[in-house]
Amino acid sequence: MGHLMEVRNIETYYGPTMAIRGVSFDVTQGEIVTILGANGAGKTTILKTISGLMDPQKGSVAFEGRDIQRMDPNRVAGLGISLVPEGRELFPFLSVRDNLQLGAYLRRDQAAIASDLERVFEYFPSVKARASQPAGMLSGGEQQMVAIGRALMARPKMILLDEPSLGLSPKLVKEIFEIIVRINREDRTTIVLVEQNANVALQVAHYGYILEMGRVVMADTASALLEKDDVKEFYLGIKDKGVRGVRRWKKRKTWR
Repeated sequence: MGHLMEVRNIETYYGPTMAIRGVSFDVTQGEIVTILGANGAGKTTILKTISGLMDPQKGSVAFEGRDIQRMDPNRVAGLGISLVPEGRELFPFLSVRDNLQLGAYLRRDQAAIASDLERVFEYFPSVKARASQPAGMLSGGEQQMVAIGRALMARPKMILLDEPSLGLSPKLVKEIFEIIVRINREDRTTIVLVEQNANVALQVAHYGYILEMGRVVMADTASALLEKDDVKEFYLGIKDKGVRGVRRWKKRKTWR
């Protein structure tokens, strides 16, 4: 399969501060690609740049061979890219059903929209049981399910997931990621997954990029990254680092 998206040398700023420093990566059709890194590494900025919420000062983002950098967010969404933002960002006083249907606001195929709503309820039975309740009354895990469901209602070609495990219990994280894998396998939806939880992300992804200080410092298949000593030591925490390793870890923390 070819590349669905190609990102080349993007530089994005928050005011005078460069958040993304010449980042390049590819996303292959039908795969889960994960972007890993600690807080402040620039992961969310990448997703905002792709989705049109931020404009890069340099570089390009091509989706299906078409340049989309600096394109308005609604036009990006219309091309088939859905963002599930960090923190869910639901409308708390609207019902769960209304929040889900907002994901289909660009669509006019009512019969297919109704079918897709049932598909979301199939993925998330607990969401179906609360369809008439205000979204703000749901638990954090259920709100994350609604946010993913809302993205699915756009019938996207690619979903951008920003920290879906944030604030969730290990049990809920497992449940959410099982659904992410199902969406990828059953619907053949391409997924770009931004995560701090490197272990769970690399277990489900096909390919991974590790970001530090706005730069890609490592890229490989997810299975290969899981075996790399640096990844084990600094992101998976499964190696006894010793004194020298602790010094290196403390130094890395100060970078972020």
